[in-house]
Amino acid sequence: MRIDFDPAATSRNEFYRLLTAVVVPRPIAWVSTVTADGHTPNLAPHSFFTISCVEPPVVQFTSVGRKDSLRNVEETGEFVVNLAPEALFEQINATATDFPHGVSEFEAVGVTAEPSLRVKPPRVADSPVALECELHSTLRLGDSTVVLGRVVHAAVAEEVLDDGHPEATRLRPLSRLGKDEWGTLGAVREISRIRYADWPATR
Repeated sequence: MRIDFDPAATSRNEFYRLLTAVVVPRPIAWVSTVTADGHTPNLAPHSFFTISCVEPPVVQFTSVGRKDSLRNVEETGEFVVNLAPEALFEQINATATDFPHGVSEFEAVGVTAEPSLRVKPPRVADSPVALECELHSTLRLGDSTVVLGRVVHAAVAEEVLDDGHPEATRLRPLSRLGKDEWGTLGAVREISRIRYADWPATR
């Protein structure tokens, strides 16, 4: 037996809670930006995040509402996606606080910044991965804006690499679940894809 939910008969917040509870786990883009004058860096987690394209490399995150991350990206055309590691759980959550415009989450929360190589927004120094992005485009959808950024540089900590490739158990990425729940990596399973040429006659 299933329970039916009609978006047209459900409030925006109720259906938002339903969607974020079933579309799980969601990777977190810990997005750093800077104001147009270059004086105030901003840092916020966005859990509507994924890869959009490989060639050229493009990633995307969604700003639900008009937040400082979105305003800064629109004004400067640049942002950094920092991986959200388990070790920085409390700081990542704290940067989601609705600080007034003009307050730097780096300073308020005590997150160490480091210069980026190709863009003006700083990177999170203690994050193992930083994807430096130039704005590709934005797409307005109702109360949200999808931000697509072309990755112009990737910086990966040497200690999370295994034979030159990022290793999940070393990255220890956090994910978002429903309500106030967060997910950690847990068990990692490995299986190769099956080529059609190798597909068994009976299965």
